[in-house]
Amino acid sequence: MFTGIIKGIGKVIERKSAASKAGLKIETLLAKELALGDSIAVNGVCLTASALGDNWFFADVMPETWKATNLSGLKPGDRVNLEPALSTGDRFGGHLVSGHVDGVGRVTGIGKQANAVIFQITVPRELVKFIAHKGSIAINGVSLTVQEITGTVIKISLIPHTVKETNFQFIKTGDPVNIEVDMMARQLWKLVENQSGGITEDFLERHGYK
Repeated sequence: MFTGIIKGIGKVIERKSAASKAGLKIETLLAKELALGDSIAVNGVCLTASALGDNWFFADVMPETWKATNLSGLKPGDRVNLEPALSTGDRFGGHLVSGHVDGVGRVTGIGKQANAVIFQITVPRELVKFIAHKGSIAINGVSLTVQEITGTVIKISLIPHTVKETNFQFIKTGDPVNIEVDMMARQLWKLVENQSGGITEDFLERHGYK
C-alpha cells in the first residue's frame, strides 16, 4: 500500500525487454533503504526490488504490466516517481493508493494559473465514472485532487513544490501518464452497481454510510 506522496525521482539506467529478464534498472538514493523483495511504486506501479546495488535497484516487469502502464515507453535517462511501500507507523499524507494502475491517460495541455501549474489530461472513458470533482486520483503515483472534469478530460492543479519533487517537471503535452482512481470510489460504485433498488437510507446504513 502507498500514499501517493513521492519520496524520490529515479533515473532509468537500463531497460530489459527479453521475456525471461524483462524489467527496469533504476538509479536512486532510495536503494539504500530497500531490501530484496521490498515493494516500491514506480510511476505509481507497484513493483518488487529483485536486485540491489548501492545506488540502484532492479525490478522485474510482467508482460501485462508493460501493456497496461506507461512503463513500456520508458528508456534510459527517463525520470520516474518513486515511493517505497507504506510501513507501520509511517506518516500518512496523501490517500490510499494500491499501486495497481487502472489505465493510461494522455496529457493534452499544460498551463499556469497564478502560482499553480495546471495539467489537462484525457483519461480512458471507462474510468470516468470513478472520478469526481474534488475527488482523489493518483497520476504517475502522485496523490492529487481533481480540479475539474468535463467528459473524459480532467484538470489537476499542482503547487510548485509538487512539480519540483516529482517527474511532473519533465512531463510534456502528449506524454502518457498512469492513472489510478480512488479505491473508495471504485468500491462504492461496485456496491451501487450490485444494488438493484438504488441508493436508499437502508442501503447506506447497511454499508456503514450512516
